[in-house]
Amino acid sequence: MWEGLRLQVFFLCLGAALWSAAAAATHRGSGPRERGHRRHLSLHRHRERGKEGQVLHRSKRGWVWNQFFVIEEYTGPDPVLVGRLHSDVDSGDGNIKYILSGEGAGTIFVIDDKTGNIHATKTLDREEQAQYTLTAQAVNRETNKPLEPPSEFIVKVQDINDNPPEFLHGPYYGRVAEMSNVGTSVIKVTATDADDPTYGNSARLVYSILQGQPYFSVEPQTGIIRTALPNMDREARQEYDVVIQAKDMGGHMGGLSGTTQVKITLTDVNDNPPKFAQGVYAMAVSEDKVPGEEVGRLKARDPDLAENGLVDYRILEGDGMNLFEITKDSETQEAVIKLKKPVDFETKRSYTLKVEASNPHVDPRFTAWGPYKDTTIVKISVEDADEPPTFIAPGYNFEVEENAAAGTLVGRVHAKDTDIMNNPIRYMILRYTDLEEFFTINTEDGIIKTTRPLDREAQAWHNISVSAAEIGGHHQDAKVRVNIKVKDVNDNAPEFATQNEVLVCENVSPGKHSNTMLIETVSATDKDEMAHRQHFHFSLAPEVANNHSFSLKDNRDSTASIFVIRKGFSRMSQDVYHLPIEINDNGVPPMSSTNTLIIRVCSCDSKDTILSCNVEPFILSAGLSTGALIAILACIVILLAIVVLFVALRRQKKEPLIVFEEEDIRENIITYDDEGGGEEDTEAFDIATLQNPDGANGFLPRKDIKPELQYPMRPGLRPIGNSVDVDDFIKTRISDADNDPTAPPYDSIQIYGYEGRGSIAGSLSSLESVTTDSDLDYDYLQSWGPRFKKLADLYGTKDSADDNS
Repeated sequence: MWEGLRLQVFFLCLGAALWSAAAAATHRGSGPRERGHRRHLSLHRHRERGKEGQVLHRSKRGWVWNQFFVIEEYTGPDPVLVGRLHSDVDSGDGNIKYILSGEGAGTIFVIDDKTGNIHATKTLDREEQAQYTLTAQAVNRETNKPLEPPSEFIVKVQDINDNPPEFLHGPYYGRVAEMSNVGTSVIKVTATDADDPTYGNSARLVYSILQGQPYFSVEPQTGIIRTALPNMDREARQEYDVVIQAKDMGGHMGGLSGTTQVKITLTDVNDNPPKFAQGVYAMAVSEDKVPGEEVGRLKARDPDLAENGLVDYRILEGDGMNLFEITKDSETQEAVIKLKKPVDFETKRSYTLKVEASNPHVDPRFTAWGPYKDTTIVKISVEDADEPPTFIAPGYNFEVEENAAAGTLVGRVHAKDTDIMNNPIRYMILRYTDLEEFFTINTEDGIIKTTRPLDREAQAWHNISVSAAEIGGHHQDAKVRVNIKVKDVNDNAPEFATQNEVLVCENVSPGKHSNTMLIETVSATDKDEMAHRQHFHFSLAPEVANNHSFSLKDNRDSTASIFVIRKGFSRMSQDVYHLPIEINDNGVPPMSSTNTLIIRVCSCDSKDTILSCNVEPFILSAGLSTGALIAILACIVILLAIVVLFVALRRQKKEPLIVFEEEDIRENIITYDDEGGGEEDTEAFDIATLQNPDGANGFLPRKDIKPELQYPMRPGLRPIGNSVDVDDFIKTRISDADNDPTAPPYDSIQIYGYEGRGSIAGSLSSLESVTTDSDLDYDYLQSWGPRFKKLADLYGTKDSADDNS
């Protein structure tokens, strides 16, 4: 088998060489450019005689070639022979060496340097590399000198059908509208074949449908999928799984194939009208429902999607069109029937509506399938409810006379039960509208009466609320507003509108042509209501009707004019005049009152400008002016202020320097911030400066009083001498202070940072002493006197506790 294959390759190569030689003979007269692609391994010269007897010399070609062929995917045990190179100069004595270079030389292609045979040592794949360019040359085996120029040739890999078709972009997803015509394009699928499309039928593909019939078909050459059935309904089936096959070798037997999945979805169109599930819908509404409340819902179903499935509703006809309305719930696409006006069970107990559902978006392609609407009947029954009573009138307005006796009839309110039971009604006044309880109501008949006389001037209107509830019902009540007007009775006398004083100049004088002078116009007011054309009447009181100073004129317009009828007044004799005036309101019954007008005499200048209306003291006639009196008063105030200040300063007393009470003991503490270097530090501070030379013998004399007796030293205490022990020094000073009866009753404490050399107590800090586990004996604190008693008790208690333990 392999021998036959090698012979086939050899003959193919030989045929190619012969074809090249024939082509060279045909174009023998061509120039150098045409002979440039022809190669030979060696040049042989021979003589050729021309027509004129000239001897010509030309190169003899060993062979003419340009390409070899090798089949891809060869998997035999031996390397495949690609071809054989042979030069005419090769006499077979082994002096010529064949060399191969170029793509794959030495790795994929090897050459026998003696025979020139070229073999392929590896399996070749045309899809990886379709051809290789190589260069062959014959050289001297001993000298490696080229015997011929290098010759380039091509080794082409001959394709075999070893690659199946592939769908690189699968799986595919296609969409097509439902109810589409037959042959409507859905989607195009494309497969690729890696084999050589120029050689044979290895890459010639044919498409076919394996799954999806009879709904779809595919064009064999293009791969376009089309619909194959009419009127495919999305509502019946929405998705289809189609399998497409691509086969090479033109679809013939022995070809390779590949498949892909195509999911085709039918998109929606408006091909279905809305449809009510029922022909009649029954609903109920209670008569106590308020307008706007929902009565019920119904829905016309449309299997289409999105806007194709939208449904609009409306009421076509019915006896309840004015009482009910219909809206749409945009989320659920339901028709919502709502109450438009209140319904009454006692008036009408049922209503009928005809409702239509329609598609707002109709596809003109399917109008012949219409109509795209549906109707149904809605029957609504009214249910009886225990309603509150209803007042005959929406409100009541009553009148009652002012000052009418208690129990006077004001009016009556009336309510009735509209339910079938017609229960009796109970009435009551809502007390928060009548806090002072001016009125009462009969609970059975609704008659309203007063509880006491009413005063119109205090409150002209009373607005109360009356509730009516069924007896034995569900405690539902109705309320009504009752406005009660208090009718006016003339029970208030008129009075001055203002109570201002009238000022008149002391030197007033009536005119030359008139014996009177107008000084004021008075008016009146009345708390009662004034009737039409009713006015006040003014007159002087009888006791002053004949006075010689003032007169009054009624202007008959509810005002009166006051005139002066005398010439001049004397402030010293009388500075204020009281003029009583009677005012009558002319009402029924008539009411009158006497009001006093105060007239004050004032001092005026020549232009009648008022200067002063106060009475000056009689002391002014003695010669003291107003300025003098003010100066005297100012002096008195200044003197009083000086006296008060002096008394305040005298009250501030200084405290004595020495306090002799035992309860008030002062301490003079002198603090030095120099901490020192410790007990052994004798350089930082000189202890000798703290010692008093006079206290060397144990006695410290006082500075202010010289003692008559010198008290002996306490037993157990040694003299200080020149000792620098501060502990002994402090003890001595404390003992002297405690035993000196002439010492002042206050302490002078000095604090030093230096504790002394060899201090037995160490630090005097009580805090540090408490936390120190020391075996020192603090009994000597008992001998330091009463001022150290607290410290001695603290440490003595600790010692006692230790002894007891």
